[in-house]
Amino acid sequence: MKKFVVISSAVLSLILGIALPAYAQQDQKNDKQDQHKQKQEEEKQGKGQQHAQQPQNRDKQQHQVQQQQQQSQDRQQQQGRQRQQDQQQQNQDRQQQQVKQQKQDQSRQQEQRIQQMQNRDRQQQQGRQQQQRQDQSRQRQQVERHQNQDRQEEARQQRPERDQDQQRVWQSTWQNHRASSWQSDHRSWRQRGGYDGYRIPQDRYRGYFGPQHWFRISGRPFMVYGGYPRFQYEGYWITLLDPWPEYWSNDWYDNDDVYVDYRDDGYYMYNRRYPDAAIAISISM
Repeated sequence: MKKFVVISSAVLSLILGIALPAYAQQDQKNDKQDQHKQKQEEEKQGKGQQHAQQPQNRDKQQHQVQQQQQQSQDRQQQQGRQRQQDQQQQNQDRQQQQVKQQKQDQSRQQEQRIQQMQNRDRQQQQGRQQQQRQDQSRQRQQVERHQNQDRQEEARQQRPERDQDQQRVWQSTWQNHRASSWQSDHRSWRQRGGYDGYRIPQDRYRGYFGPQHWFRISGRPFMVYGGYPRFQYEGYWITLLDPWPEYWSNDWYDNDDVYVDYRDDGYYMYNRRYPDAAIAISISM
């Protein structure tokens, strides 16, 4: 019995020793086949997934392209709207500027019209003033002409009748006192050292002397004093110390209006026809 058991164990061990490697090899072979099949299935699945993924990728790309196109269109539309808004704003600004310019032009035109009216009024006023001055000047000339005529008539009536000897002395005295060159022959009172003669009281001076009180020498008391011609006016003796200018008329002492004035440093006689020449004179009672 024991032998049988031992033999059975040995036989079993032998069978198992032979069977196990074969089984292991079979398992390995089966594993390889399973792996190969699994790989094939995975490849098939991968290919299937790729085939399934390709339409999805195309759809996704198309969707992205559509989105980009839509975004580009939106940007273009937005840019168009912005350009339109900018153009409208520019047009509004231009219109406002035109309105402002029109207002400025209207204001400038109004100012010009006002200025023109003011200029016209000023010109009219100046014209009226000039006309008034001319009228006043004509009136003064007429008054002066009448006064001169009256004065001439008065002098003619008061002029003493001179005989030939007296007329010869009268003319000789005046002609001898004529300057050869008045610019070099005459001297002012300042050059003479200042006036130290008689001074006319102010009330008398204002009443009978100055540019507004002119007279004629002809017909007045006349004499020669120290070689100088002397005549009487309003109670005063007036002696001409300067020669009279050579360019005065030969009979100025008969026909020209003269006046006595005090200027700066002394008394001078002036001829209204030649007002630039001041002849130094001396005043005495």
